[in-house]
Amino acid sequence: MYAGLNLATVVLAFLIVIVEMTEVVALIFALQGETGTLRHGAAGAIAGVTVIGAITVVAGALILAIPSQYLLVGSGIVLVAFGVFLFRSTLRSYRRARAPTPAGTVAASPRNARTLQFSGGFTVGAVETTEAAIVLLPIAATGQGSSAVLGAALAGVLLIGLAVVLHERIRRIKVPWLKLGATSLLFAFATFWLGEAARVPWPWGDAMLIPLFLAALVLVRATLEIFLRSDDLRARGSPAA
Repeated sequence: MYAGLNLATVVLAFLIVIVEMTEVVALIFALQGETGTLRHGAAGAIAGVTVIGAITVVAGALILAIPSQYLLVGSGIVLVAFGVFLFRSTLRSYRRARAPTPAGTVAASPRNARTLQFSGGFTVGAVETTEAAIVLLPIAATGQGSSAVLGAALAGVLLIGLAVVLHERIRRIKVPWLKLGATSLLFAFATFWLGEAARVPWPWGDAMLIPLFLAALVLVRATLEIFLRSDDLRARGSPAA
């Protein structure tokens, strides 16, 4: 803890926003090819983020009234649930990284390209903001709102800077490793908070998150490998025993 900030929470919020918003930025750049401009996709994404952000602010005010002991349990459960969801997303990312690029993709007609770009931007902006808010709200409600906001803000500034500097390269950003780290961190926080709610005397205090994260990282990566190897076996036509 430093000057009222929890550095572990700052990192968690930073990673969550980076993971979710990188996909938003990447999609906007990918959709650029349909119209030659970022304007429509960016406008859609901003609209989606704004709508969900406004809802989050209202919901956040209600959540802050809940006693902290219950919030620790609720936050732990939410992080586990989102960790499972993000694990599935991570697995899909690893599968996409291994899959060959499909040929013969048909481009959208120019007449519908702008609508498609705006709709795509709005959808991904709303969905990814919702996913980030699911994690950030319970973090803020446990009294670490400043840390969560700082982490999210730093991630937003970094992504905007990358978007300006990297332009076309940003759509090639690979997120599987980032998602792996974020998934592991979610499970580490969930374990830590549920332990605190159960009054587990964690040694080293918040520093216990480091070994918890490393353990989660090993377990999540091993589980991913099991799924990926199973995919390989099916692809080769070799049924698992």
